[in-house]
Formats: sequence, C-alpha cells, structure tokens
Amino acid sequence: MYLLTTTGLFTIVLVLLAASAFGLWRKRTDGVMRAREPEAVGEGAAADALSAPALGGPLGARATLVQFSSAFCAPCRTTRVVLAKVAEDVEGVAHYDLDAESHLELVRTLGIMRTPTTIVLDAAGRETARAGGVPRREQVLAAVSAATPAASTN
Repeated sequence: MYLLTTTGLFTIVLVLLAASAFGLWRKRTDGVMRAREPEAVGEGAAADALSAPALGGPLGARATLVQFSSAFCAPCRTTRVVLAKVAEDVEGVAHYDLDAESHLELVRTLGIMRTPTTIVLDAAGRETARAGGVPRREQVLAAVSAATPAASTN
C-alpha cells in the first residue's frame, strides 16, 4: 500500500486549490460583456477588419453583433440563439456568426482566443464591447444600448 508523504499531500492540496480558484474565476468571468473604448480599438488593422465586406453583409444601423464560433462548440449554439433573438427584437441590430476556422486571419487580427466570442460594434463598425463565452441577454442589450450613443456622436 502506498503511503502519502507530506510532500505528496501538499501537492494534491495545492493542485485542488489551484483548480478550484481557476474554476471560480472562470465561472465569474465567462460570458461577461466588457466595454471597450471605440477610439482606442478603432485604430490600425482592427479598424477595417470588421467592415461590411468582411462580415458578408451590412452593418446594423444601431449596432452589429459579431459572433466567432467553431463547428463543435456547444456554447456557440446557445450564444447564436441569444444574439439572434436580440437582433430580431431590437430594431437596427444585425447579427453575424463567423466560423473561426474559416476566418483565421480575422481571428488573429482581432485577438480572438476562444469560441464563442461576441463582439459588439457601433454603427460605424468600431468595437465597443466583447465577451468570451455565452453572454446573458441583459448584458447584450446593455452593450447595444452603450454602442448607440457612440454612433450618434459621429
């Protein structure tokens, strides 16, 4: 029979604490919509990355929701439903679901690290918010509302 040494027990406890801390952090931050300053984001290569030609259609008059998904991503399906419903319910909001694998250059340019990732654009096509994971409907609606004044000041 194997007896745990003090070092082995310490290692197990340390790994369990680290895994628990990571799980709690991930649960707290997953799907949280984070606001971004349009002026800082709207410069350089990222400024033109999410234009109408890249998206395959026109930007929304009020805001555009861009979702980066992958083929075998279960949370991507939930995100697609949430974003499509917001686009359907809120006038002037467009929704695009882009396959990350098919748009690798865009993924690299925008720094997409996981799927699903949701990016909210204002009417001018500048990124105003971003979420990794499944955002809640209320957060998406708040991000769309926050994007609207930025669009009206231009």
